[in-house]
Amino acid sequence: MATFPPQPLRGTGFAGPLQEPPRGVANEVSMGANMNLLDLDLEGLAVFCDGLGEKRFRATQLYRWIHQKGQADFEQMSDLAKSLRGKLAGVAEVRGLPLISEHVSADGTVKWLFDVGDGNAVETVFIPETDRGTLCVSSQAGCAVGCRFCSTGHQGFSRNLRTGEIVAQLWFAEHRLRSTLGLTAGERAIDNVVMMGMGEPLQNYDALVPALRTMLSDHAYGLSRRRVTVSTSGVVPMIDRLRDDCPVALAVSLHAPDDRLRDSLVPLNRKYPIDELLDACSRYLDAAPRDFITFEYCMLDGVNDSPEQAAQLVALLKPRLPCKLNLIPFNPFPASGLTRSPRERVLAFAQVLQDAGLVTTIRKTRGDDIDAACGQLAGEVQDRTNAAERLSRRRQVIPIAAGAGA
Repeated sequence: MATFPPQPLRGTGFAGPLQEPPRGVANEVSMGANMNLLDLDLEGLAVFCDGLGEKRFRATQLYRWIHQKGQADFEQMSDLAKSLRGKLAGVAEVRGLPLISEHVSADGTVKWLFDVGDGNAVETVFIPETDRGTLCVSSQAGCAVGCRFCSTGHQGFSRNLRTGEIVAQLWFAEHRLRSTLGLTAGERAIDNVVMMGMGEPLQNYDALVPALRTMLSDHAYGLSRRRVTVSTSGVVPMIDRLRDDCPVALAVSLHAPDDRLRDSLVPLNRKYPIDELLDACSRYLDAAPRDFITFEYCMLDGVNDSPEQAAQLVALLKPRLPCKLNLIPFNPFPASGLTRSPRERVLAFAQVLQDAGLVTTIRKTRGDDIDAACGQLAGEVQDRTNAAERLSRRRQVIPIAAGAGA
């Protein structure tokens, strides 16, 4: 894949709430502040247009111009009434994120770094496959969960992204790739979106759901619910809310077969232990677009990769719910104090799961030469959580796997 010419975009925006008049819209219009339309799902945009005295179909037209055609200039939106274009020019804009850098891996993976202000930057990754293109999207500047094996968590947490900052990553990538790859208007560059970038998506729920609805809308990106995945470390109440509000594919970062080990690897487990998490996953299946839950399991040498722990996973998951296991090779970074499980141990671990009838895959490492692989996204974060100090203390208390080193 070729390197793309830089096209700097601008700014940040407001995250309007779901299915009700966006808070602050009237005030922003009356005060003359420009509304970033990337912050609004179709319902929010309809409410915004109603405030301008325009009918709902105008919102649909506008939504299509922004998301399907990637147009940010109201004057180029030729089927909008001139009067509406004039109104929009005074109160609204389509404001993306400034592009800081772009790196292309030897395997075609592309990583973009975007400025989200106040010294913070987030990363977005495009992973091309022969049959699809997947975009890995960030939801926060940093992450407050602090998983031991995740480079983002070691950088700490600054703030949640706004809806428009989440959507802007897809908006930029889709239209950049269409242009670069020479795709026609009806061809899509991105078939899958995974909320697996920087941050815990379900800890930014109010901004996440309108962004998901824009991804799914036939008037925007038209992605299937099966092809939009939210990855979570296990925020149980929000799993239940997502089931009711906007069920998409769900991936759960498990990484351990018992609470003692998971407490040390995924600190959120202390609040929502494995039993509660699996119960929430079972409830989620009632509305899920897929008939299984994906569990992600990062393979850590001598920590969670023994055959005995694989057998524990079988006993934990098989009786509870239909699932798929995705084994992820750990991508080392110095501050973690962890190393990647040897290939032969990963294969032996997978064999135990497969022999028990659990669907199991081993994720291919992509983009590791540009630090774009799973767990490597770090961006730039003005940490407000003293992450380095907290994680340094926890390095000493990780339980060692039974049979490690065997």
